[in-house]
Amino acid sequence: MQAGGEDVNELGTRFRIGIFGSSHGPCVGAKVEGCPPGSKVSEAVIQAELDRRSPGRGPLSTARRERDRLEIVSGLRNGRATGGPIVGLLRNMDADSSAYDAFLKVPRPGHADYPAMVRYGGHHDHRGGGQFSGRMTAGLVIGGAIARQVIERKGVGVLAQTVQIGSVKLDKEVPFSQAERIVRSNAVGCADKRTAELMKQEIVRAHEDRDSVGGVVKCTVIGLPVGIGEPFFGSIESLVSSMMFSIPGVKGVEFGSGFRCASMRGSEHNDPYIVRSGKIVTKTNNAGGVLGGLSNGMPVEFRVAFKPTSSIARPQMSVDLETKKQVELMVKGRHDPCIVPRAVPVVENSAAAVMLDLMLQGGFC
Repeated sequence: MQAGGEDVNELGTRFRIGIFGSSHGPCVGAKVEGCPPGSKVSEAVIQAELDRRSPGRGPLSTARRERDRLEIVSGLRNGRATGGPIVGLLRNMDADSSAYDAFLKVPRPGHADYPAMVRYGGHHDHRGGGQFSGRMTAGLVIGGAIARQVIERKGVGVLAQTVQIGSVKLDKEVPFSQAERIVRSNAVGCADKRTAELMKQEIVRAHEDRDSVGGVVKCTVIGLPVGIGEPFFGSIESLVSSMMFSIPGVKGVEFGSGFRCASMRGSEHNDPYIVRSGKIVTKTNNAGGVLGGLSNGMPVEFRVAFKPTSSIARPQMSVDLETKKQVELMVKGRHDPCIVPRAVPVVENSAAAVMLDLMLQGGFC
């Protein structure tokens, strides 16, 4: 999965997702190419994933309320992929751009305002972050929700979960089948109800302090055949990382033992091969299910770090681009105190898109 041709808003090789629209424009959406013709694709499944990501669904989210009703324009007929591009969109119904004109002159710390101003000469759509907005990830969810339906019929499952919000961490492993049910039953997407409540309190405290908080999402892929991926540039790690860093707010991605491996010895980090129920597996999974860029039969496990939301209701220092003088800026508008809960389905479905692309490339699908 790589940027398709000259289109920087498209990612993928055999299975490609192109995103379009802007946060405060008429709509956002995706053009999805490469879904095998005849594949069963349920619009209800796509809608359910969009609902998980949708704003305005509780005190932990932005006050912006969007219905986010999926409209399929082309590519599906009688519940199956036609072989042509699948185009889906969401109408923007609750955009409020009144607070954004000031940011053309005074850029917000932590946002793309200043580099976008320089790059596009002030012609970019700055409202709600425009094409840099987290709302653009709705297109990734549309494409990924299509992909997951294809790979699930091949026995491949994908699950993302919140494992850290601020200083609150999930300190135990929860089996995949059990975690899937719990993750979808609470507001933060954590696989442990007690920890989920502590995470919720962490977000509420940050919001009450007129601040924000970041966190970590863990993603697990099970059921991949051995040998999916390519060496070097087409490795699972390379392509998953490329997709994850396409999600606004992501500042780090690690697989398996991740950065902990730097303090380990080879005798600790190597995963010994064993036979379990007649199948070759590894005793541990420090590799995160990937060796030499290829799937090794173990669950692919990676973690994605999200920064605290940049828009906070506190005075911040910036510069007036016209006068070149230091000024104080107060960001107004409707913003998430923590983007991590809504990022869980984005990570999950984006990962599914990468897996389908790799499976198609390798002839596994």
